[in-house]
Amino acid sequence: MRLRTQAGILAAALGCALSLSSACALARPHGPETRTPIRHLVVIFQENVSFDHYFGTYPHAANPPGEPAFHAAPGTPAVNGLNHELLTHNPNRDASGNGANPERLDRSEALTCDEDHGYTAEQMAFDGGLMDKFVLYTDREGCSAPNVSKPNLVMDYYDGNTVTALWNYAQHFAMSDNSFGTVFGPSTPGALNLISGQTHGATPANVTGLVVDGTVISDADPTYDDCSNRSHTTLAMSGTNVGDLLNRAGVTWGWFEGGFKPTNRKSDGTAVCGSTHKNIGGSTMVDYIPHHEPFQYYASTANPHHLPPSSVAAVGHTDQANHQYDLSDFWAAADAGNLPAVSFLKAAGYQDGHAGYSDPLDGQHFIVETINRLERLPSWKNTAIIIAYDDSDGWYDHVMGPIVTQSHSGYDNLVDGTCGANLAGGYPGRCGYGPRLPLLLISPWARRNFVAHNVTDQSSILRFIETNWNLPRIGNQSADAKAGSIEPMFNFVRRHELQRLFLNPVTGERERGDDRD
Repeated sequence: MRLRTQAGILAAALGCALSLSSACALARPHGPETRTPIRHLVVIFQENVSFDHYFGTYPHAANPPGEPAFHAAPGTPAVNGLNHELLTHNPNRDASGNGANPERLDRSEALTCDEDHGYTAEQMAFDGGLMDKFVLYTDREGCSAPNVSKPNLVMDYYDGNTVTALWNYAQHFAMSDNSFGTVFGPSTPGALNLISGQTHGATPANVTGLVVDGTVISDADPTYDDCSNRSHTTLAMSGTNVGDLLNRAGVTWGWFEGGFKPTNRKSDGTAVCGSTHKNIGGSTMVDYIPHHEPFQYYASTANPHHLPPSSVAAVGHTDQANHQYDLSDFWAAADAGNLPAVSFLKAAGYQDGHAGYSDPLDGQHFIVETINRLERLPSWKNTAIIIAYDDSDGWYDHVMGPIVTQSHSGYDNLVDGTCGANLAGGYPGRCGYGPRLPLLLISPWARRNFVAHNVTDQSSILRFIETNWNLPRIGNQSADAKAGSIEPMFNFVRRHELQRLFLNPVTGERERGDDRD
């Protein structure tokens, strides 16, 4: 029996040497089995961008003098973006009834005001699918210098001369033009849907404007975090998240966030998160933002005191850090050949792309440096990087997604004060899908210069993790049960062996001589 087993292993190894099929991923002797060749997934989770805000005119850039140029490759597929009619005769109007056409923002206008991205405000901007009341309900003016503030700013967009890196990644890898927030609203619901597909189960169960009948609809800091603002309501979540599933299956994972490492500790041992950086406008911003760390809402996966991992080798495994780390821990593990199977990366505040305190240029710097570094690792051949966003910031987008989760609460106003009637047993406050968001896939296994049009949402990433690592679904009405698949963006028949793209983090342009694409 032992000889036959060894012969079988040798035969499988020989077969994998001659083939790049996904079945070979299952034959590898190290680590938990995966259903696809992806053995390392890295999710870069950025902030507050609608699809049209970054990709509305893709792949056509203005290319003015003095800005990084973008020229699309022949055969680049079209996206559902801003056509001539939407750019010149947009249905949105301001309070006086004047037209509000989208206008191009250039690199000098990267640091803008933050728009209104509340659960109710976004629904009202959608106007039942007419998508014509963004100026009335999500436009927000009057932020302080040096942020750009101008009338109808919420309608405006960047092109490939500013978000150059993202457009270049789309050219060489895969993206979606039909992916949505799982629900309407700001950061906390989006982050929770990424890891659990669930915004219900909050304690306290009712807080005006924050929680409705146990469902989170706005931002509040996590209860299980020393660095949360205790002068305001904090929230705890019950139920299961993907970290729990990964732990049960023995799969290594972690959430890595800029500024998570304490700068000091109080006399009682509680952590102080005081690290800061300056954004491109010269404003000093706090690195760590507690409500951007979704695992800290769950007792099972929280690291309340921000304890460090017991060793570099322990990163990804359960120890005192409980899978919650600083970004520096990710690179220490990666450089030591200890890249976890599933990693969520969250930039420090000034680089997360959130309007008001961050911007597309600071965000580009983080994304490009991260991807350049990952592409140089030996593990790159079986790695997939997903760039996703937590919410739209209220920025204009002309596409309404399907409403797969109805809600009837005092905060719903998608159509005549409702978002449909709750189905029997359905949780309130989960109106969705919400706004359309960018979604990109960078991997040797990604389709090249490809745009996926199938419907996906934030919990589609959760669904891929569950499927790839043979995990069960979350259950309890988690959105993962209905989520569309991101697998159309992959090509698991043939890997692009040398497919790497190194970009300049400042310009977003391709670095010559360092890639072998």
